[in-house]
Amino acid sequence: MTQIFFYHNASDRLAATAALIGKAAARRKALLVYAPDAEIAAALDRHLWMHPPTGFVPHVRADSPLAGETLVLITGSLDSLPQDERLFNLSNDIPPGFSRFTSLIEVVGRQAEERRAARERVKFYKDRGYVVQFVDLSGEG
Repeated sequence: MTQIFFYHNASDRLAATAALIGKAAARRKALLVYAPDAEIAAALDRHLWMHPPTGFVPHVRADSPLAGETLVLITGSLDSLPQDERLFNLSNDIPPGFSRFTSLIEVVGRQAEERRAARERVKFYKDRGYVVQFVDLSGEG
């Protein structure tokens, strides 16, 4: 069964997501970022190019010719996937087919709409028998 993690109270959702992606990438963990909103996908892409300040997290869009050689992929569609280990959800909706992944990571900021949508997703997962683990990011810079 998919392990589900909610990182909540992020002061900056994209920065927190990028930090988590950076940690996974440093451990050579393949992951897919589901970002169907083109603006959010582009903002994360820019963030991963600039952070950390002394480097960057190698990543490409899932439809790139380099996708087969890159651990971090950003996609707006989950129709065809190169891996099924880790999925980061940057949508306010349930990612389609999330249950085929070993783990699902949700990052939630402090905005009311994000929090409301996150509560709905938590309820959805729990109603289907998934165990949801929570990590409070309010103490992080």
